[in-house]
Amino acid sequence: MANQSEVIDRLRATFRSGMTIPEQFRMNQLQKLLSLVEENEQLIIDALHKDLHKPKFESVLSEIQITLNDLYFAIENLRTWMQPEYNIGKNLATRMDECFIRREPLGVVLIIGAWNYPLHLILLPLVAAIAAGNCVILKPSEICQATEQLLAELIPKYLSQDCYAVLCGGAEETKSLLKNRFDHIFYTGSQAVARSILLAAAPHLTPVTLELGGKSPCFIYGRIDIQKAARRLCWSKFFNTGQSCVAPDYVLCTVETRDALLPAIQETLLSFYGSDPGEGPDMGRIVTLRHWRRLVDMLRKSKGKVVIGGDSREEDKYIAPTVLVDVPEADSLMQEEIFGPILPILTIESLEEGIDYINRQEKPLALYVFSDESSVVSTVLNNTSSGGFCGNDGIVHMALPGLPFGGVGASGMGSYHGRWGFETFSHRRSCMNRSWLLEMVNVLRYPPYSEYNLGWLRWCCRCQWL
Repeated sequence: MANQSEVIDRLRATFRSGMTIPEQFRMNQLQKLLSLVEENEQLIIDALHKDLHKPKFESVLSEIQITLNDLYFAIENLRTWMQPEYNIGKNLATRMDECFIRREPLGVVLIIGAWNYPLHLILLPLVAAIAAGNCVILKPSEICQATEQLLAELIPKYLSQDCYAVLCGGAEETKSLLKNRFDHIFYTGSQAVARSILLAAAPHLTPVTLELGGKSPCFIYGRIDIQKAARRLCWSKFFNTGQSCVAPDYVLCTVETRDALLPAIQETLLSFYGSDPGEGPDMGRIVTLRHWRRLVDMLRKSKGKVVIGGDSREEDKYIAPTVLVDVPEADSLMQEEIFGPILPILTIESLEEGIDYINRQEKPLALYVFSDESSVVSTVLNNTSSGGFCGNDGIVHMALPGLPFGGVGASGMGSYHGRWGFETFSHRRSCMNRSWLLEMVNVLRYPPYSEYNLGWLRWCCRCQWL
């Protein structure tokens, strides 16, 4: 088996040959990736169940269909994306010149996937990288071994082995991989590892996209249909067993709203998962014992009061959907992203207090506001910052290919999905082909310099022509 450097050198030679540049090649590879997903749906579902105990419904919705949707969108729009952009504002001095922007591939890029959505978090950036004309090294998460091995088996069968490769391994293999020079690194995962990615990229001045996470708040305020709010909150929080970077991490609401919300959550969880969620088919499991112990330890140290759930089983890495109240700001559950089926509820007295609390924290990957009052939603939107924003629902904003998905500040840098991923993996090359005409204007810039020529030249530069 070829070592990492040999694989990277092979892909770099392919890229330099121009093989990935033509539209037809990119389209062909996107069609093959589409076939990979469509023809192996059951194998994917089985691997995800083995890794995360994911219900088929969640696997199809959040891993398979979201990938297919991005592929459909890219295939439909690729030709348009690849066209040079000519709508460039020109002045009198450049009126006769051809000015445009070309989207060009970056080269050989590295995509490092995450374990919580081990298929779509590596295939969606791959869609974008292929569409943009790059060669790609894929590094799936080693934590989800069944999905990792399936990708390592299927990618070479469907895609060009000269252009795309899967490299497996753990932390040491990843560290070794990062010593190589890439033209872009796309990483999804934790903030701690992201810092290591940046350090590794620095010697080569490699640009990076970091898709991280953080504590995404759900702010419930004002008039609200409490039953609908409870259903949408529970679905988005406990989907994938709470192991979503965009899951609501905690709730902010008034005491009155909290007291109305708790019985609605209790009723919702009973209707969703039954009296014992651990015995039902629709609740997944925590990915590893290490992750399970971390969550149980956070729950044990919390000063909050468990009012719903709280049960756990080590033997099958189960944690019941759990809700806590009276959680202080300095609580163990509020120091880092929870990333599990544990929901703290914090109380505030006013809209302004809630906004102030959100703004005292690191900028989250997502911010959710539930309210029947449009003024509440717009006030929170206008006075906060987050990677994404969704009013009156959770998670669903990331499923639309037309919206960029990405963080800000500590929740990440860069974005992807649809056209935005194509732009991430493209270089926007500024191009100008000058005409030999209008030399009477150009002569103004030549020595010997004079105040007269400078004045005319400044006037020419101010005159705008579309």
